[in-house]
Amino acid sequence: MIQGRPNPDELLRQIESRERLAARGRLKIFLGYAPNAGKSDRMFDEAHRRRSRGQEVVVANWGNATKPHHGPDRGRGQILPNLPIHQIASRKPEICLFDQMAHRNSPEASKAHRWEDALALTELGITVIGALNLQHIAEYQDAVEKITGRRAADSVPLSFIQAADEIVLVDIPPDRSTLPPRQISELRELALLVAADVVEHQLQSYMDDHGIHQGWGIQERILVCITAGGDARPMLDSASRSAKRFHGHLLAVTVLQPDLNRAAEETLQGYLDYARRLDAEVHMLPPAGDPIGAIIQFAREHRATQLFAGHTRQSRWRFWAPSNIDRLIQASEGMDVRLFPHQRS
Repeated sequence: MIQGRPNPDELLRQIESRERLAARGRLKIFLGYAPNAGKSDRMFDEAHRRRSRGQEVVVANWGNATKPHHGPDRGRGQILPNLPIHQIASRKPEICLFDQMAHRNSPEASKAHRWEDALALTELGITVIGALNLQHIAEYQDAVEKITGRRAADSVPLSFIQAADEIVLVDIPPDRSTLPPRQISELRELALLVAADVVEHQLQSYMDDHGIHQGWGIQERILVCITAGGDARPMLDSASRSAKRFHGHLLAVTVLQPDLNRAAEETLQGYLDYARRLDAEVHMLPPAGDPIGAIIQFAREHRATQLFAGHTRQSRWRFWAPSNIDRLIQASEGMDVRLFPHQRS
């Protein structure tokens, strides 16, 4: 939904964003979810195809990360190997390859990690093609460790993956797998979630650049509205089950009220602690004259797809009075609203 004509500041921001996007190089990542998936081979295959079309391709300084059979030549045409980052920056080739992007650089390097070098090169207009394993994405390391019992020493932030213009999921051939089938299946599911997250980030960036303000997304984002009144636990339990079922993101929000008594404050804190135990991302908004408006604004900023709210008919509980519930439903265009009737606790 396009909300009117953008103001001059918003137009300027959109123009500057598009100019930056046009000037930067592209980032393409081959993502493997298990060892020996062949992501580096896929990366070099693409490099040789691009070289055959006349593009200049160089390889960033590998260190000791590249295995012998992953070398840049492999008998299919010359690709300039193992150039230091400062030489690549001054040479400005069309394509630069990075393997094992989570690895640390040598102490004398200007950037701590290879993925930071990769981003710096894209800012110079150089297209970067890289290879990475799922186990190296920081925000997914806990999940991978639960599946495999192993944890990688180095990592890249999810924001780096989200910055990719293209992500290619590399399936592991059955004869290469050293992991049990159940682990392979679970790792592949996680990798698909990463790919979906990248697509959603690209969609959101496009919408922001074009002034489109619509609360949609590829992954579910479930927002639970918590107050000291009623019992928030059934809402949180239901939202948590939905988030796990759809591999979504669980958020909990409350608008702080300065006039709560001690008992109500303790009740509210208990609900927020319970939300954290369910792995919800908890937010406490400052007191607002229009709590409903504050929640809707928060929901849109965080691209919520579902909104869970408690509802009591007692007139003395003003925050979730029926008229406010009507307002919430009317203002939540693009979101599914679930109401949980309950008595005041």
